[in-house]
Amino acid sequence: MKYLLILGVALSLLSCSNTQKEDNLENLNKKSAREVVLSTKTNGDTVYHITKQIIWFNNEQIATATDTVVTLKKENTWGTPQDSTLSLDQIPIYVTIQ
Repeated sequence: MKYLLILGVALSLLSCSNTQKEDNLENLNKKSAREVVLSTKTNGDTVYHITKQIIWFNNEQIATATDTVVTLKKENTWGTPQDSTLSLDQIPIYVTIQ
């Protein structure tokens, strides 16, 4: 029983130490792809939510577009009382791909 516990711990450690390296964006093949960059910039009490798209085809950049949504850093909403700790420059970003 003791050996099974040691074997289980050893296998767990091996599975957690995955050495597979993740490619950085700079290393990805841009032969044909759509690159999307999401960023947030704050200026005073204004937050800029910026989406930039670049379309690559046959190793050429064929299109690019940037869109910006502007909000206040602290928004007042009707639904819930205002939480002074919430700020729109620190909210998580969720991405949906269709």
